[in-house]
Amino acid sequence: MIKIIHEREKCIGCGACTAACDNWEMADDGKSKPKKTELEEVGCNQAAADTCPVQCIKIEESK
Repeated sequence: MIKIIHEREKCIGCGACTAACDNWEMADDGKSKPKKTELEEVGCNQAAADTCPVQCIKIEESK
């Protein structure tokens, strides 16, 4: 199982993650958020983490 950790306070709302992955969306406050935080496979979420300019997206393997 993959767990997505999003440090929302660091998010600058650039939208890079939403462009890279359909699991990400922009919230009403102008910051992004993942639709799902626990997934079977990392999929495009790794691209979302890699393109984030402030590196506020972490991907961890949950137990």
